[in-house]
Amino acid sequence: MNKPTFEIVAKTQFGLEEVLAAELKALGATDVELLTRAVRYRGDHALLYRSNLCLRSALKVLVPFESFYAHHEVQLYKRVRDIDWSRFLTPRHTLAIDATTHSEIFTHSHYVALKTKDAIVDQFRDRFGVRPSVDVETPDVRLNVHIHDKTVTLSLDSSGNTLDRRSYRLARTEAPMNEVLAAGIVMLSGWNGEDTLIDPMCGSGTIGIEAAMLAANIAPGKRREFGFEKWPDFDSELWQKTKDEAQQAERRFSGKIICSDLDPKAVEISEQNAKRAGVSRFMNFRQGDFFESEATTETGTLILNPPYGERLQPENDDDIVPYYKEIGNQLKRHYAGHKAWIISANMEALKHVGLRPTKKVKLYNGSLECRLQQYELFEGKKGEKKEEI
Repeated sequence: MNKPTFEIVAKTQFGLEEVLAAELKALGATDVELLTRAVRYRGDHALLYRSNLCLRSALKVLVPFESFYAHHEVQLYKRVRDIDWSRFLTPRHTLAIDATTHSEIFTHSHYVALKTKDAIVDQFRDRFGVRPSVDVETPDVRLNVHIHDKTVTLSLDSSGNTLDRRSYRLARTEAPMNEVLAAGIVMLSGWNGEDTLIDPMCGSGTIGIEAAMLAANIAPGKRREFGFEKWPDFDSELWQKTKDEAQQAERRFSGKIICSDLDPKAVEISEQNAKRAGVSRFMNFRQGDFFESEATTETGTLILNPPYGERLQPENDDDIVPYYKEIGNQLKRHYAGHKAWIISANMEALKHVGLRPTKKVKLYNGSLECRLQQYELFEGKKGEKKEEI
């Protein structure tokens, strides 16, 4: 007998929607539909649990349960208050509400969250004489309110904290890349876990760590807790089975991951983070200058997150264009036969790498619009064949 399925929405970062959809299909999701910064699909509770535990490119996993039109704040309050909230929480539970708005009527997300909270606690006060408390840090139930124009969608947030919080990165360098973006970049690169992956400007080591977890098939959520574990219908046996299956699916891999950085403190931080993630045995850490390095294998994949000239930069702004030129020169001279991916928010500097990109992907690193560009590094000129003797 098939278990009943329901609608689920996984949120992600712009540009990672197709990566997330592929992950979901591999987990067994059906009716997969791409949205902007999200993917809608159907699944049962087992898939909901697997989604939180195993998705690398998702930020949140939401379960929509109510949708309606609201033309003003009074109508929003009334429609929310009419819902039977005892299905989801009791007066003893704590709650938090996240809101996002894309509307000319509802322009302030914080106010929408406040009105939603008022409607819920007022219902409990009228029915039971007591009300749930608000806890924005560790609530028992976290709700999501999304308003597009006049359409209001209410969802249960099954994740709790955002899924980029893998609980391994306690130490970090300045301007770190979040784990979801790092994992997404590795998956976009097409790295197969069989050849060498090089991150020569590793910072906190997030790209290399996410690559190791991907190649070893280590569930990214194995070291953290989730919002659904506090739900009234939480199935502890199903959750244990889900975790056991993920543990059994872990594997070793034959490729190499090399992380280096000019800053010895960054290398130390990367090693500490990798140990907490349980992947240090798969990785090689080095202190060194990328501009004095060279390839140790005939083929491989480089992923570079160089300074953008925004939060991190060379000694002054005038250095950024020559810096990117030298990145291109270094790749051409010492990494022939490799593929290189560079992510940067400095579009002008990217033009001066001196290599023709074979792929371009628009992404965001925090609030910064970026381009992830692929460069194929050939021996000599592209298409040039050595003369046979």
